[in-house]
Amino acid sequence: MKLRICGIRTLWDTVGDGEFFCPGCGGDRNYRRLTGRRRFAVLGVPLLRRGTTGPVVECAACHQHFDCEALDHPTTTRFSAMLRDAVHTVALGVLAAGGSTSRTVLETAVETVRGAGFDDCTPEQLATVVEVLSADIGHGSAFDPAAEACGAALAIELHEALEPLAPHLAPAGRESILLQGARIALADGAYSPAEREVLTTVGGALRLRAEDTARLLDAAARTPS
Repeated sequence: MKLRICGIRTLWDTVGDGEFFCPGCGGDRNYRRLTGRRRFAVLGVPLLRRGTTGPVVECAACHQHFDCEALDHPTTTRFSAMLRDAVHTVALGVLAAGGSTSRTVLETAVETVRGAGFDDCTPEQLATVVEVLSADIGHGSAFDPAAEACGAALAIELHEALEPLAPHLAPAGRESILLQGARIALADGAYSPAEREVLTTVGGALRLRAEDTARLLDAAARTPS
């Protein structure tokens, strides 16, 4: 064994902890957030200061260190909740734009929301929430060109539910959420102008290009149900 006479040693201090998705383990793990004090050491004894380093995130399981940007990735539990809420919000948006009087549309929305994880969702629950959202339709918002169709509050809800999720989804995943909304809208026939505008807002919030959103919506309309 080779004896190391001198070198730089880092002394770590814990400044926070929590749970994160560990890139090394590939799953949810506990972590410590660390800051380091670098010291020149002789025979393992720290003597001279050599500045600071970090902060870094240390996985409690594999003990690897990662940049703090690793904390931006949602845990598996959080990601599942974000995805479930996104599908629920899209379903409500389509129902609010097209109305929930069609039993076929409402049942399709319930099926979609249950498939996303809200197992106890009922038509009555969706209809009640949609009634509240529908009261806002027509109050435009300058930040979104589709807000005149879907209402300011609904447009904000769509962006808040979808924009944080979009960076963590592959393109196929983002397209899937849009197409689930399209399936609800098409349950009783062709898109209404308001439904089309809401789905366009959904595509934008999911970071899909406008031409890709239009292509996907047109393809869904041509696909037999």
